[in-house]
Amino acid sequence: MIENGEFDFENRIVAPQVIAQDDDIDYSLRPKTLSEYIGQDKVKENMQIYIEAAKKRGEPLDHVLLYGPPGLGKTTLSAIIAHEMGVNIRVTSGPAIEKPGDLAALLTNLQNGDVLFIDEIHRLSRSIEEVLYPALEDFAIDIIIGKGPAARSIRFDLPRFTLIGATTRSGQLSAPLRDRFGVIQRLELYSADDLAEIISRSAVILGVAIDKDGAYELASRSRGTPRIANRFLKRVRDYADVMGDGRITRDIAKIALDRMEVDDLGLDSLDKRMLLTIINGYGGGPVGLDTLASAIGEEAVTLEDVCEPFLMQLGFLARTPRGRCATDLAYKHLGIARPNRPEDGQTSLL
Repeated sequence: MIENGEFDFENRIVAPQVIAQDDDIDYSLRPKTLSEYIGQDKVKENMQIYIEAAKKRGEPLDHVLLYGPPGLGKTTLSAIIAHEMGVNIRVTSGPAIEKPGDLAALLTNLQNGDVLFIDEIHRLSRSIEEVLYPALEDFAIDIIIGKGPAARSIRFDLPRFTLIGATTRSGQLSAPLRDRFGVIQRLELYSADDLAEIISRSAVILGVAIDKDGAYELASRSRGTPRIANRFLKRVRDYADVMGDGRITRDIAKIALDRMEVDDLGLDSLDKRMLLTIINGYGGGPVGLDTLASAIGEEAVTLEDVCEPFLMQLGFLARTPRGRCATDLAYKHLGIARPNRPEDGQTSLL
């Protein structure tokens, strides 16, 4: 994870984004139906009703927006929706659609009822969004041919389709685009019980022997994210094959994850390094993000996007107008006694 003194973010074991080592197992472990999909019960129940109603009326499903942290199954759920509707799915991403012609090519190749899935839809450019609006409402697109006085607009009728947009930053979606989605669902972080069930299912598919305690040990350190849980399963399998009899037990899982510097709550070396810098270097804070990034030797945007969300979910980090502060929970987790300070409620002699 650390190469030449620099942290390797591209292959960070607890990264919720897809990394290189996920390629060979990502698709094989994905469920194909809603009944196989574990967790997100409220989302599943609602989507089951919407899908059955659309099929009963013989209409395409209304446009769907899925949002939430990365690694929770937005792409998987989109494929399941298409499978349940009995239609094809075309997959693309916001940054891949660079000009209106790219979007027109995708839309005109769809069949009636098909699903168009756009990942990271918040990264669509404004010009692309303007072309998308009539496609979502009227199932037609207007393409301008030529330039200057000779320019003319041609309207193409489109088949009735379903757009499924996925985003990790719903706040960056423009209001006109967000309002055109009839179904908006938020995916939440998974409980340890649901993750243990997901790990057990993945172990069967991969042919890995694992007991209940071993699955729960992996689940409890997976930061509420199935993608990380499946990644842990693959890595811990290596330890079980070399150090044990091939079966993943709680002891093997604990040894493996400790060696990968992932603690009981899922914090890795970078998370602890950030907290320890705030505590030991700046008295627990507050400290500005840029100052903290310089002290650690990383980019500020990296700390803000990679470390802060999970530390704040655990209650270990607080963001104040003056900067970042380590909380009492962070001190307790790291086993460090918090010194009494005037701002902690003590009377100052000054």
